[in-house]
Amino acid sequence: EVQLVESGGGLVQAGGSLRLSCATSGFVFDDYAIGWFRQAPGKERENVSCITPSDYNTYYSPDVRGRFTISYDNAKDTVYLQMNRLQPEHTAIYYCAADPQPYLIRSSWYNSGLWDYWGQGTQVTVSS
Repeated sequence: EVQLVESGGGLVQAGGSLRLSCATSGFVFDDYAIGWFRQAPGKERENVSCITPSDYNTYYSPDVRGRFTISYDNAKDTVYLQMNRLQPEHTAIYYCAADPQPYLIRSSWYNSGLWDYWGQGTQVTVSS
């Protein structure tokens, strides 16, 4: 059974940093794409970042490029999202997602509807 468990969310002041973790289990880590999405109150879920561990390609939405960094620890089957210079508009529930077809999904990774598995989310709140 594929499981994704996010952690690391919390309350931070504007300009601060957080590191989110997505602990995965139930699948071969290198065979999947792992993504981060977020959903703010009253808004649709939107893409943040994606990584394909098999070739270490990374993808970012324009909004977070240069500010957020996605990485993974193969030994722990965990994907991280380092978020720096956070702003109030980054407040949202952040979700981890996984898909077993990394070479197909990476061309459309921004489309949340294509991802097969989701975690329960972790709340990130940035105060001004």
